[in-house]
Order: sequence, then structure tokens, then C-alpha cells
Amino acid sequence: MKHPYLAKLALPLLCAGVSVSSAYAQGIGTVSGRVLDEKGEGMPGVTVLIEGTSLGGSTNSDGSFSIQNVPSGPHTLVMSFVGYTTKRQPINVTAGQNTAVENLSLAENTTLLNEAVVIGYGTQRKQDLTGAVEQVSERQFVKGQVTNPEQLVQGKVAGLQVTTGGGAPGAGSSIRIRGGSSLTASNDPLIVIDGVPVDNRGLSGTSNPLSLINPNDIESISVLKDASSTAIYGSRASNGVILITTKKGLQGEKLRVNVSSQNSVSKARNEVDVLNASELRAVVASIGNAQQKTLVGNASTNWQNEIFRTAQTTDNNVSISGSAGKVPFRVSGGYLDQEGLLLRNDLKRYTGSVGLNPVLLDGSLRVNVNVKGSIVDNNFSNQGAVGAAVYANPTFPVYNGSIYGGYTEVLDPNNPSNLNTLATRNPLGLINQRRDRSTVKRSIGNIQLDYKLPFLEGLSANLNLGYDIQRGRGTVFVPVQAASDFNRVVTVNGATVGQGGVNNEYAQDKNNKLLEAYLSYGRQFGVGRLDLLAGHSYQSFEDKNYVFADRIASGEVYTAAPTLLNGQNFRDPRYVLVSFFGRANYNINDKYLLTATMRADGSSRFLESNRWGYFPSAAAAWRIKGEDFLKNSTAISELKLRVGYGQTGQQDIGDIYPYLARYTPSEASAQYQFGDEFTNTLRAAAYDRNIKWETSTTYNAGLDYGFLDGRISGAIDVYHRKTDDLLNNVFIPALANLSNKLTTNVGSLENNGIEGSVNVDVVRGEKLNWTLNANATAYRVKITQLTNASDPSYLGDETGGISGGVGNNIQINSVGYQPNAFYVFQQVYGADGKPLEGVYVDRNGDGVVNVNDRYRYQSPAPRVSLGFGSNLNYGKASLAFTLRSNIDNYVYNNVRSQAFFPVGASNGVLGNFNRELLVSNFTTSQLQSDYYIENASFLRMENLTVGYNLGSIYNDKANVNLSFAVQNLFVITDYKGLDPEIFGGIDNNIYPRPRTFTLGLNIGF
Repeated sequence: MKHPYLAKLALPLLCAGVSVSSAYAQGIGTVSGRVLDEKGEGMPGVTVLIEGTSLGGSTNSDGSFSIQNVPSGPHTLVMSFVGYTTKRQPINVTAGQNTAVENLSLAENTTLLNEAVVIGYGTQRKQDLTGAVEQVSERQFVKGQVTNPEQLVQGKVAGLQVTTGGGAPGAGSSIRIRGGSSLTASNDPLIVIDGVPVDNRGLSGTSNPLSLINPNDIESISVLKDASSTAIYGSRASNGVILITTKKGLQGEKLRVNVSSQNSVSKARNEVDVLNASELRAVVASIGNAQQKTLVGNASTNWQNEIFRTAQTTDNNVSISGSAGKVPFRVSGGYLDQEGLLLRNDLKRYTGSVGLNPVLLDGSLRVNVNVKGSIVDNNFSNQGAVGAAVYANPTFPVYNGSIYGGYTEVLDPNNPSNLNTLATRNPLGLINQRRDRSTVKRSIGNIQLDYKLPFLEGLSANLNLGYDIQRGRGTVFVPVQAASDFNRVVTVNGATVGQGGVNNEYAQDKNNKLLEAYLSYGRQFGVGRLDLLAGHSYQSFEDKNYVFADRIASGEVYTAAPTLLNGQNFRDPRYVLVSFFGRANYNINDKYLLTATMRADGSSRFLESNRWGYFPSAAAAWRIKGEDFLKNSTAISELKLRVGYGQTGQQDIGDIYPYLARYTPSEASAQYQFGDEFTNTLRAAAYDRNIKWETSTTYNAGLDYGFLDGRISGAIDVYHRKTDDLLNNVFIPALANLSNKLTTNVGSLENNGIEGSVNVDVVRGEKLNWTLNANATAYRVKITQLTNASDPSYLGDETGGISGGVGNNIQINSVGYQPNAFYVFQQVYGADGKPLEGVYVDRNGDGVVNVNDRYRYQSPAPRVSLGFGSNLNYGKASLAFTLRSNIDNYVYNNVRSQAFFPVGASNGVLGNFNRELLVSNFTTSQLQSDYYIENASFLRMENLTVGYNLGSIYNDKANVNLSFAVQNLFVITDYKGLDPEIFGGIDNNIYPRPRTFTLGLNIGF
């Protein structure tokens, strides 16, 4: 019997047999194993590849893997995971069998080259970077009592300048990366916390929104400096990007509890050098007129001693981390109670955070959940007391039993029943007669899902949902008898009482919502690896400013509940950013690296026709160390050349509706009276319908180097940046009912700089280890255009208001010069080297000295900024310090410039003077003399910390560390003012930066 179907099956069976025999001839087998960490726990998500092929995958939840269809013979198994050293394991595959590989483990990175650096939307090995990116880890942070996150990296990063606004608890900081890129728009960098771009434009009730973040929760801070690394963030990246990553639990980690406590004592490092009571009496007796001599008292009061104190701080934190089953977690809580040097100034902060980081579905789904919250109670002292303590008459007592709460105040010589409004108020009264309290709340959180799509190897989808919510509430109360807000004296029921005071309330709500989704794809193609990323971002910003009617104080109690101004419960500006972005990285044999990014941003700040901005970048790097002639070199451990180009945008200006025609209501003090009622007026606001993006273009070239097995490593970068279509606030011809200033696109500026860093492992040993690090930055910014029309007579825009008169400016923005250059007269000196009062150089030679003889002299920006640090460990002892320095930064000393004795004109006022008066002997104001422009170069010992590890206690279940730190130990400078580090370059009322001594205890279970 014939079987025709056998003939039909013959060909397929024959082919199958050939295939099987062919496979057997080629020798195909399977490779399997399990990857462990240093603790012997399985590591999920580790990439395991057969080197030189596309065969491989990722480990599952317990670290196991299996790779099929591997040709027989010798191979190299490559295992890599972010944050761990890549490992290569030789194997020999047997045909038709499973090759089980044992003893596979990965260790945390110990070299800078393999270190995982956080970048925009991901991480990269340091050796793969093509842009100017620098990361500072927890072990490198500034130690001691640190209240704000930005203080952790002061002096640690080339090109990054962090200047605190004084010594008040939680004081705001000015953060600049490579000097900024704008004139009147924001120069602040974008700050991203765990993938959430946060809003730090300011919040009612706090001087620094970043002070709401607990520095103890931060693991690392990355600084993205050039356009090739920042362009992925497009619209807000012109001034650089700071990425903050918080601490997290680890897969398989045993339960760990960490408790830390720091207790600090702070004192003012010095005080403003003013005349004491005896010196003031001598000056008045020598040159004072008859009225001034009557204003000299018999007391001897050091007003600065009266308002400042020795402050105490306690900072306590606890964290619990581990892995609950397959869910790594970290939970933390913190309490900070910080007193300021100024009386009645303190900050109390309560913080908490929760982080969950499970890896699910056999390693295919990574989940990151982060929630951080804080509540801060602020007690703000009247910082006007700082300046008042400098100028108050030291021959007056603090108290004299006056109707102004008993505090000594200066009275009107023509009407002794009234205050002299020209005189300085009692500094202690300014503090004790003001209650300025606030409660601020903030929560930042997100959930991020990263899923490896099953239908295409290497393809992942990422969804990031985040929020940043802020709430600010506060009240200001000044009693009616306080001289600071005193209006007049009245008689009530036969008694003389004051009429005045303050009783106000303020509130602000900010809601920042984020939705981001992107796809990422990574694949090895022979000797090259391609990584692609494409995504979409939506972020909305709501800012509700509640407006309350003033509640004038009556007696010592509050009036009734506030009423809302004109029936409005809040002013509610909001804006939206919509973005599309993409990036491609191509790595050829770890030698040739290419990066290209593109971001399109749409901002509701602009008209539809100008709404979208397009920001491309490209970078390339040649890792010379990977070439055959250097691959085996022990002297050169790293050598890489980088070049990059990119554009970034700017739209962050104060007005979020600059293209709309609208009316603005007047303030309560400018209401119009109709009969017995007062009504707000409306005024047309200036606007530019065609306003558009400000654009910065940056060119960057860099060299990464390493010598002697990485003992010496660092980077050098040079850059050129030009900003066009500056969002500038310029004067316009005055029109009826219109503002005389307009925000529009006018002007351009250039920024050229060089920066470098070096890290040196001086000693590497079992007991003794010593590392040094240093960085240097030099840049110059030049304004290249300020107007759309050529006008040779246009000198520039004056800026930089100063004390000592009305409407006086000391700086100017002019084409061809640095922003905020000082604009002053050139002082003439006598044979004795002392300045001649009122005598200046006739610089234009017209025979007359007038405003046309002022010239542009120096700049507040330092020519060079330096940072230097050291970490020394011997056995259980450690010593670390951080030094910072600015060179050739100039400051206008507005305290010295007011040191003149007004002979023949007192108006019943006699204040105090800077000791400069005894040098210059000026009797009239010389506010705009270059005599007061001082070189404020300095070297500051930012921190010195000594630590000792007591070792294990409690049956080896706990580890104890002790530390002692001193911050602001010394400042070396020739500057004659209180502190040479003045952002903006005008010194007229600075809250002293304290010298702080901190004792720390850390216990780990």
C-alpha cells in the first residue's frame, strides 16, 4: 500500500534533519548562571551578553539568566549593571549542553571611569559622557551643619558658583553655572529632583524654597553645564541643570537603621567696624555744630551686640532602609531647629520621605516611587535691624521709657511729640516689636514605571507622573506704639497713645504637575552600541497669590478676620510647557562616542506664532585610551577628547502674559476716593505681542584625563556661549497710562570661559588614604547689543540701586562691557594718599567734571573662582576640609560710602559712622566715587571636619561615628567690609555669615 502523504513529508523532514545535523555540527549550546552582589544576594536586571554577539538578556528577580543558541567554543560573558563594575568572565560552551557558570558576582564601582553618572532621563558611565557633566556623591559633600541642598556642593564643581544671601537660617542662595546667560530674565539653573523639575522661583513665607528639602536625604548631585548635555531639557536649560538624586533602598538589602544627630553653636565671625561712643563724642566735639552737640548722649551702646546672639542648632535624622521581600524601600524623618544670629530669628523644619523601588515581572518592570514632604515654621526677625545697628547713635541708651514701647527713639526737633522720620530706628525695637511668622509646606513626589517591552529586545517604555506642591502662609504684626510703623500721636480718654502698627496676612499656593512618557531602545550591533530615546513632556504651573485687605493693628490684639481685597480671593497666574524630545547615543568599541539631541518646547507665555522653540545639540568624543597604542598603558589610565554644540531656550520671566494687552489694578495705597469709598484704579500694562524665546548657543571642547591607574584624574573645558534675542526689560517712551518699561526681545551677550578640575589619590593603602581635589573657573561675559537701533549717544541702562540717597545707581549695562559694571567717578588723591573730597578726574577733558566723566570700572563677577578639598583617612580617624576662593571680584562698599560727617546740616539727626570717616574726613556724600569700589578677593575655609569611627558596639549590631566640624573657620581678604562674598556686588545690609561649631553623632544598626 502506497502512502502518498509520506512523499509530501519527505522534503520537510529532510530539511529538518539537515538543520539538526547542521546545528550539531556548529555546536550550539546554552549558558546559564546567577549573578550575585557583594552580599551574596541575587541581582535582578543585570545585563548579560556574549561578547561580540547580540546574544544575551537580563537577569530575573533572583539574579538568574539563561542564554540559548550560543555557538560552542570559548567566549567571554559580559555582565554590567549601573553603579557596578562591568565584569568579563571567560567561558567554554559545549555543543548540545547547558554550560552552568558559577561564582558570578558584581562589585560596586571603585573607579571614576565606571561610575554611573546621572544625566537627563537616565544614567551613563563616566567614560561614555560626551558633554560637560560633573557629579558629586555623598562622600564628597560639604560636611557640618548644612541647611540647604545647594550648600552641599559649594566649592566642589568647576563652573558652579553658590553664594548664600547671608547667614539667616534657610537664607536664599544665588546659584550660577558658568555665570548665567541672561540680563533680566532668570539666570537660575533648572533643578530636577528624582526626575521632577521643581519650581524655585520663590514662595511667600520662605526666603529659599530649596530649604524645604532635607540635605540628609540626598545621595548625589549632578551638574550639567554645556548645551550638549542640557539641551534635552530645552526651554529651561540655558543656565545649566542640577540633578538631585535621593537615597534609596537596595534589592536584597538587610534591614538597616541609621540615626544621626548634629548639635551646633554659631557666633558672628566679626562685626561692622563703626565708631564707638567715645570716638563719636570726640568727632562731634571737634567738628560738630551746636545742634549736633545736643544730640550726644551719655550712654555707651554697642548696637550690634544688642541684636546678635550666640545661636544654637540641633539637626536630627533617622532612616530605615532594606528590602521587604522583593520591594526595596527607604523611609526617613528629620527635625531641624536652627536659631539665627539675629534675635528672635529661627527656623524649625520637619521632613519625611518614602521611597519604594521594586523590580517586578522577572526584571521587566522597574518601579520607582518617591514622596518627600516638609513643614517649615519660620520666625523672621526684622533684618532692617542689621543696618540700623550700624548707623544707630551709640551714645543713646537702648531704653528711655518712651511711648514707643519704652525704646529710645529720635524725636523731631521742631515738634518733640513726633518721631524724626529721617533718623535710624532703635535696632532692638525693630526686632522685639515685630512678629513675622510663617508656616510653609512642600511635597515633591513621583511614580516612575520602566517596562521592558517583550516584543523587541532592548525596547523600554517609561512613564513618569510627578508633582511639586507648595503652600505658604504667614502673618506680620507690629503693635501700634512701635516706632517702625508709627504715624502720629493722638489723645484717647486723656491718654497719649500712638496711631499706627501693622496687622497683615499673606498666603500663596503653588501647584506643579508633571507628565512625561518616553521610549528608550538599546542594542549592541557588533562593535557598536546604539541607544535611542524619544518622549513627550507636559508640565503645568499654577501660582495662587491670595490678596488680603490690611488689618491695621489696634492695641496688642488682632482685629477681626481679614476681608479679601475687592472681593478677589486670589490672583491666579498659570502657565504650561509642552515638549517633545529625543536623543541618540552611538558608542563604537568604547572609543568613538556620538550624541545628538533635539527638544521642541511650547510655552503659553508666547503668542501661538512664537510659541514653539526648537533646541538641537550634537556632541562627539574620541576616547583615545581605547586605541591600541594606549589600551595597555599604565601611565595613562584615561584620555578622551570631547566637542559639543547646542542651543537652549529661555522663557522664565516675571510676567507670564507678556504678549497680552491687559489692565493691572493699583495697590491699596494708590486707590482713588469716591466720597467715603476708596476704589482701585486700572492701568494699561505695556506688552509686546511678538515677544519670543531667548536663545543661547554654546560651543564646548573638553579633555578628560587620568594618569597612574587613576591616581590623577580630571577634566578641562573651554566654551563659548552667545545669547540672542535677550528677554530684556527696557525703557520705552512714556505714554499715557502705560508703564515706562517693557519686556521684549532686545540685545545679545557673549560668555567665554575655561574651567578645570583635578583629583589626586596621594596615598592608597589599607590604613592610610589621602585624596585631594581642586577646581578652577575663569569666564568673562560681555554685552554685545542692547538696542535694535544704533545710537552712539546711548551709554546703557543704569542699575544697581544703593543706599544714601534717592534714585542713585552705581552700576550700568553697556555694550562692550560686562553686565553690572560699576559706573563711577575716578577719585583724585592728595600727596598724603588720602582722597580729596569732591575732586574727580575730568576724563573727557572738557574742563568740567560732571556726569559725563563717569566711567565703567570693574565688575562684581570674579575673574577666577577656585575650590580645593582634601579627605584624609587613617584607620578609624578622618580629616576633611573644603576651601573656596574668588579672585578679582569687586564690591561697592555702601557702608563705607555713607561715612561722612554732615557739618552744618543735621536735621536733628546724629547717627553713627563707619571707621572710614577717620580716614577720609569727608563732610559731604561722595556716593559715586570709585574710592568705594574694593577688590573683594578672598579665601574662605568653608568647612573643616574631624571624624572618628568608634567601631561596632552592642554585640556588633551597631556602628558609631563621631565628628566635629567648623564652618566658616576663617576668611582671608583685604576687603574692608563685613564679608567679601556679596552677590551682585553691593554691600549695604548683610546678615553676617556665622562661624559654626558642630558635634555630630551617627549610629548605624
